[in-house]
Amino acid sequence: MKKICILFGSPREKGNTSQLVQCFLKEAEQLGCPCEQYRLYDMDLRPCTACRTCQKDWSVFGCPQKDDMQLIYEAILRCDLILLATPIYSWYCTPPMKAVLDRMVYGMNKYYGEKKGPAIWAGKEVAILTTCGYRPERGADLWEEGIRRYCRHSQLSYRGMLAERHMGYGTQFMDEAKEKNVSDFLAKLLD
Repeated sequence: MKKICILFGSPREKGNTSQLVQCFLKEAEQLGCPCEQYRLYDMDLRPCTACRTCQKDWSVFGCPQKDDMQLIYEAILRCDLILLATPIYSWYCTPPMKAVLDRMVYGMNKYYGEKKGPAIWAGKEVAILTTCGYRPERGADLWEEGIRRYCRHSQLSYRGMLAERHMGYGTQFMDEAKEKNVSDFLAKLLD
């Protein structure tokens, strides 16, 4: 079974994205897939400063900032699949998810020093679980394209996106159709 690292980028612990993640976790648990979940809003995650210190040692993450990114780095190295779970805000991910992605593109890709080095996470799989207020093809398309490019650049294997739309405040988000979509998405990721 695949080991899954879930990076959960919603500020709302019980919001729409959380409901999808909980459904995903329940299904993964039933299938025997070990999952580690990191709620990014609860963590100390600073933005990348582009100091390039991380480029000096190709065997480690190497960021001089003393925050929680080292925990995420270690979790990513332990996993087979990275699930980026975030609501869409202004056609992209939330700020802590963006901070993680920026830090990982430098710390994991040793491309930016005096010599070009390896991608120390090459071959890891990446998938997206997201929610948005618009039709997904108009609300989550830029986020998906950004992650496709990110994966190509980082030598990661992009596995796809499940985007679910919320029809507005005062409406119920989760239903049987969304639960089935999560189940089908997980099955696809485990192929």
